[in-house]
Formats: sequence, C-alpha cells, structure tokens
Amino acid sequence: MVDDDSLLYRVYERRLTRELESYELPQHLGVIVDGNRRWAKASGATTAEGHRVGAAKIVEFLTWCEDLHIPLVTVWMLSTDNLSRPPEELDALYGIIKDTVEQIIDAGYCVRLTGSAEILPEEVRGAIGRIQEDAEPDSRLTVNVAIGYGGREEIVDAVRELVLDLGARGLDPEQIAAGISIDSITEHLYTRGQPDPDLIIRTSGEQRLSGFLLWQSVHSEYWFCETYWPGFRRVDLLRALRDFCRRERRFGS
Repeated sequence: MVDDDSLLYRVYERRLTRELESYELPQHLGVIVDGNRRWAKASGATTAEGHRVGAAKIVEFLTWCEDLHIPLVTVWMLSTDNLSRPPEELDALYGIIKDTVEQIIDAGYCVRLTGSAEILPEEVRGAIGRIQEDAEPDSRLTVNVAIGYGGREEIVDAVRELVLDLGARGLDPEQIAAGISIDSITEHLYTRGQPDPDLIIRTSGEQRLSGFLLWQSVHSEYWFCETYWPGFRRVDLLRALRDFCRRERRFGS
C-alpha cells in the first residue's frame, strides 16, 4: 500500500481528479459510514474514539464532495438497529453526532436531518435544533444526516403520513387507496423534493444496504470497499466515482 504522503500517491490522486473532469458526477451521493468500531479495535483505541475519528472523517469527506461540486450527500450516522447497542456507547455517540452536525453547519453546509431525531435524548435534540436555527448555510452542499434511520421505518412513516393527509380531506377508504401511488409515497419520504441517490458507497467490506434508502435506491449504483470508514481516503472516493462514471446506467431498460 502506498503511503498517503508519498509522491506516487499524490500523482495518482491528481490523475484520477483530471480523469473525472470529463465525466458527469453524481448529483446525490449516499454513504454508509461503516467500520468505526472495527477500526478502533484494530488500532487499540476505544469504541468512542473510533466513532470520533469516523465523525471527523465525515466532515473531511464533505469537503471532498464540495470540491468535486457534488451538491447533495446523505450520510448514515445512526440506524434504528444501532439503538440496541450498549447505553454507554450510545451516550457517547449522541454527543459525537451533535458535535458533528455543528461542525457540518459551521462549514457552511445546509443540514437536513433524515430519520427519527426523536430517538435522541431531549438535550441533544434541542442542541441540534438550536444549532440549525442559528445557522446561515449557503447552498453549495446539502447534507442529509441520517439519525435513527431505517429504510422500512421511512416507508411506513411515509405511507402513514400519506393516509392521514388523504383522510383529512374527508376521503373514504376506496378513495384513500386510489390516492396511494409511487409518486404520492415519494412525496412523503424523508428525502421529499430531492433526487434519488446516483451512487451509494459502503465501507468496511460489507456488501449489503442494511435498509439504507430502500425506496430511493431502486436505480442507484453501489460501490463497496474493504477500508474501514476512519481510514477512507480521498483517493478512495475518486476511485468510486471513476467506477461509477464508467458504468452504463440502464435504469431497468
């Protein structure tokens, strides 16, 4: 493996960057930031330290996306399945999430919480709310921070909200059923008004979605890598984008 500081690495990175200039890059990039705990174990660090290093990598990753003019990124920070982890790990993770959201907003990015923020402790949820209220982000990058997110839960929430909306109009059951469609459900997702992800990246060697953007990813491309998230490098992103750009997307045709 070439050391990040070596001349060879920098030359390779510049070559990849130039190569991508002739391609149309994703307009929505999803990333499953997996492997923080395994990175910590392999490095002799604590689990909390693994999450902190992983969170710092998120902020760095977003600067790479901004430089490449990718306008929308969805980052999965906490799944509904993660809520079964030990309380001491979750307590540390909640604070890390709050600090990370603050750093993303301080960087000037527009943050949109995706998922069930209600699962966060009240003081953390309130702090994030105050941070968002005080923010004056520009529009060069929007970041969906998926917290307490599960793909099945999102679809259930969307359908439930849609049915309530239709029922509030005084429609009978048959009319409500007729009003349920792909478009109407899409309009009630957490990502309503946004394009579906073109590319989804998952780190740590796992090759599954685990429920990430189940509805939205029907035509997404996937890219998996063995690297644990804290060790993810800009050159890894560039390689993922090059692979994406070389594919012929058929959209089911």
